[in-house]
Amino acid sequence: LAVIVEKKEFENEQKNIFYVPSTLKFLQDLAKHHRNQLNIPIIGLTGSNGKTTTKEIIHAVLSQKYKVQYTFGNLNNHIGVPITLLSIKPEHEIAVIEMGANHQKEIEMLCELAQPHIGYITNFGKAHLEGFGGVEGVIKGKSELYDYLKNNKQTILVNEQDPIQVEKTNDYENKITFGAETADYQFSEFVKDNLVGLVYNENQALSKLTGNYNYTNLCAAASLGLHFDLNFAQIKMAIENYLPTNMRSQVLEKNGKTFVLDTYNANPSSMAESLKNFTNFNGAKTIIIGDMLELGEESEVEHQSILDLATSLNFDEIITVGNEFRKINATSKSYLNSKELSDYLKSNKIESMNILLKGSRGIALEEILEFID
Repeated sequence: LAVIVEKKEFENEQKNIFYVPSTLKFLQDLAKHHRNQLNIPIIGLTGSNGKTTTKEIIHAVLSQKYKVQYTFGNLNNHIGVPITLLSIKPEHEIAVIEMGANHQKEIEMLCELAQPHIGYITNFGKAHLEGFGGVEGVIKGKSELYDYLKNNKQTILVNEQDPIQVEKTNDYENKITFGAETADYQFSEFVKDNLVGLVYNENQALSKLTGNYNYTNLCAAASLGLHFDLNFAQIKMAIENYLPTNMRSQVLEKNGKTFVLDTYNANPSSMAESLKNFTNFNGAKTIIIGDMLELGEESEVEHQSILDLATSLNFDEIITVGNEFRKINATSKSYLNSKELSDYLKSNKIESMNILLKGSRGIALEEILEFID
């Protein structure tokens, strides 16, 4: 219908080519205009770890009853959020908007665009330390979602087992809570064959996800489902049928081996949780861990901490990939990139029956999967 350009020489209004000073600002303004026409609940989601998985499960749960639009893939930044908002159509009844950030004031800006009615922060971890300026900067930056919700008298979803969430929302009444005996919704965890599930009123729902950290993600989605009047049978159906396909906590079987593929992203918090969870798998275990990016001055200390943790957990084999790990790991099991490791694996076999792959997106550890027999 039209083309928007920010180079004046291309302007031709007779052909519907319109000039604006900034196409990015135009995209954001258009998205905000569209958002202001909507009259449906908007759920805003951020956090250091688990945003995308939580968003996917929330979508799966709410879709049992409603037509839900949600952030596709990782379109969660200053460009992705406007694109997601503009994809909301008249038939949609709820929207779930994931908001990512790597510096202060970014969540604040995304909230002004999305204007959420309900907000949830998955956790406050060691992610994007370089841009946020340390852990305290992460907490302040993510809490911009709380600031927006409080200022606009909207609803906050709170995990009462997270002391930071409790502290930040202690003086606020408009909350949906889970995780404590006095919470609005009370769940308990169970694990079967390394997969995590939840129990609600003696009814079980077992997911296809691994890791205790995903139990919290399930609780958040179930809480929103109950808040929006779904029954637990519907929630159970969604949880049990949700199949992760986005390289986040994926459990795969290949040639008699069990793989945990968690290669979409990594930071010190999520890496530590993944390593601890992997110790619960039965049989020999090999970990292949890639660099954690965007840690700034904390990088060497954090990589050393993870390597020390991995060593203490007594895995059968530790393989590292990336320059940051290479600096501190002088063993022969250290590779500069995924291609170098792939070349090694073409003629060398990993004997372990359980293999964890975990690293930042830039390391692309999933590329080595085809070379493991």
